[in-house]
Amino acid sequence: MAVEAGGIVLEYVLELHKHNELPIQTISYDNRKNYLELNLATQKNLELVENTREKTNLGTLLWVLDKCKTSMGTRMLKKMIKNPLLNIDEIEKRQGDIGYFIDEVLIREDVREGLKSIYDLERLIGKIILGTENARDLIAIKKSIKSSLEVIKILGTNQMFTTDIKKLVEIYNLIETSIVEEPPFSVREGGMIKTGYNETLDGLHTISKSGKDYILKIEKKEKEKTGIKTLKIKYNKVFGYFLEVSRANSLLVPEEYIRKQTLTNAERYITPELKEYESTILNAKGKIEGLEYDLLKEISGKLVGEIKLLQKLAFGLAYVDVIASLADIATKNNYICPKIIEGYDLEIRNGRHPIVEKLVVGEDYISNDIILDEETKVIILTGPNMAGKSTYMKQAALIILMAQMGSYVPASSATIGIVDKIFTRVGASDDLVSGQSTFMVEMSEVANIVNNATDKSFVILDEVGRGTSTFDGLSLASAITEYIHDNLGAKTIFATHYHELTELEYKLKYLSNYRIEVSEANDEVVFLREIVKGGADKSYGIEVARLAGLPSEILLKAKQLLQILEAKKAIIEEKIGSEQLSLFGGAPIKIEKPKIVEPKISKCEKQILAEVAKLDVNNLTPLDAMMKLNELKNLLVN
Repeated sequence: MAVEAGGIVLEYVLELHKHNELPIQTISYDNRKNYLELNLATQKNLELVENTREKTNLGTLLWVLDKCKTSMGTRMLKKMIKNPLLNIDEIEKRQGDIGYFIDEVLIREDVREGLKSIYDLERLIGKIILGTENARDLIAIKKSIKSSLEVIKILGTNQMFTTDIKKLVEIYNLIETSIVEEPPFSVREGGMIKTGYNETLDGLHTISKSGKDYILKIEKKEKEKTGIKTLKIKYNKVFGYFLEVSRANSLLVPEEYIRKQTLTNAERYITPELKEYESTILNAKGKIEGLEYDLLKEISGKLVGEIKLLQKLAFGLAYVDVIASLADIATKNNYICPKIIEGYDLEIRNGRHPIVEKLVVGEDYISNDIILDEETKVIILTGPNMAGKSTYMKQAALIILMAQMGSYVPASSATIGIVDKIFTRVGASDDLVSGQSTFMVEMSEVANIVNNATDKSFVILDEVGRGTSTFDGLSLASAITEYIHDNLGAKTIFATHYHELTELEYKLKYLSNYRIEVSEANDEVVFLREIVKGGADKSYGIEVARLAGLPSEILLKAKQLLQILEAKKAIIEEKIGSEQLSLFGGAPIKIEKPKIVEPKISKCEKQILAEVAKLDVNNLTPLDAMMKLNELKNLLVN
């Protein structure tokens, strides 16, 4: 199927580009098993290359890591972010290259300075293959080759990438000897090819220049012949070359002059001699423009023969650019080199969210540990909104992703067992196009996770089940957690406000509770952003509402209602036993059947109930139903 799809795409492109080569050398099957899998929902939730609000790269992982000096480097970095590696040797190769640039600061800065002068070779190569290049593109290739040779020289014995320097010098010399330094944008106007590159072209230039000199001689001769000192030979695209004489001197014009145009203050004439030289000059100009275009295509054709070399050079320069950028970021942001292993364990000490720590201004970022191993595979994370649960979970995912793309990571130490897939279920939104509700979208994403995750996957679940009623959501959240724990074994962090889920710790062997630490003093709540062991028993929703700016009247009323509801809950739990309300309690307890108190019913109400009981609902017409309803209503009123 992949081969067929590739063939169909190629056929379509060839239809669009008849008579042109394609910028494609080979088609290779890129096995996804070589890369960590990131589905579109995960890429969006983690904001890897585009933020969800403004659709720009501000506040994304790309925004943090991209200090590349070339557009080729930025494109490669974006590809690396979306395609983290699974091969430990390849990951360690990138780590080693980053480490080299971290240690060799002067070499790194010299290389980055050299990369500034390199143009977008990938785009230029594509233009040459498609035949849309101009002379300025060739000059850009020449300058890029010169700068790339300087970068290779700076790297010295470190062969971060290899290339055929001799052939690159040949390409440089070809363009250097053939194309002028500042050619025009158009390829049809001439002025692109250097003197000395082609003998025929040089001869045409000589004719063109000497012809113009001869026209000046004609002008001088005609002035002397007619005595008209103001006589000028001019040129325009309509008449070509012509003699222009002021109206005052028109009586001095010889009879052999042929009038071509009369103006308000002047007359314009031509002569056979002038037209003959005009033909010579214009023919030479046309031939020059045609020959220069042909020579430009000939030079480009020679470059097409070296496309593989130029593509390899572009790839190598982009790689060096990305590695140097990652080294620069690692140095400035205090990143460390993670240890990548084949095992299950994930241990990150003092981890930080790479994006959030760059956006937090004027306060210290609170780092946290993340440990998931054979003893703790699932974490139930509780705590108030706005306290940092989502940040903590995304932080873990981004550190794993950065580590497997070969980058250094924001932590004091990190040991990361290879992860094959990262899944995220974060936030809630309707899918209006497919007609799916918020809860349907949520369940669809969870279904994708439980159907595709493995014991090597990393899963983030944020508030799963909140899109439906409390008991439905709690039941689903519990069942999903148990399924992941028992059947998948994936490393999982489940953030929830269902505090009842914390009781799963007593039931599931590899599950642990963690919470966001909160400080309460003088009716003020402070979110400490610190992750500690144990479950939370409060959500602090009213405090978050206060921070959001809700009026004090609403907050006061909410507190009063909360106290009433909590008091009711306490009474119910005291009467029937709190275990009976739990989904995960121990053995059921015996509960006395409550005494049923018969409500007092009036005579009128009894009559109405009797009338309703006698009704044959299936045979009532809408009109009969309305009349009966009106009759019953009148009984109540009267």
